[in-house]
Amino acid sequence: MSTANKITIIQYPKCSTCKAAVKSLKEKGNEVVLRDINEDTPTAAELKALLELGGFELKKLFNTSGEVYRELGLKDKLASMSEDEKLELLSQHGMLIKRPIATDGKQVTIGYKEEHYAEVWGKS
Repeated sequence: MSTANKITIIQYPKCSTCKAAVKSLKEKGNEVVLRDINEDTPTAAELKALLELGGFELKKLFNTSGEVYRELGLKDKLASMSEDEKLELLSQHGMLIKRPIATDGKQVTIGYKEEHYAEVWGKS
């Protein structure tokens, strides 16, 4: 199994989508390292590096359907915030981050869709 990828999943353990992503990765023969998004929330610098690695826009990192997003009224506030302010906010509220985030240090996926996982992580 030396050809397997070692993939870190930044996730919320109780999240059913995160569980499905982990299961999918393991079934494809990948070695999975779990990281709790609340206990070990990514720093602003880590989030920025993940965005750059994946070529994503910052707004892709926000869990717009989550409680914290609504409680903080971010729908109206994000437009006037700087990139640094947004990254700092995300790094302070793990549940504000869209999950799961999977990375092997070369590529990144945000969220979980089986077809996309098969495309990105399916080659073990």
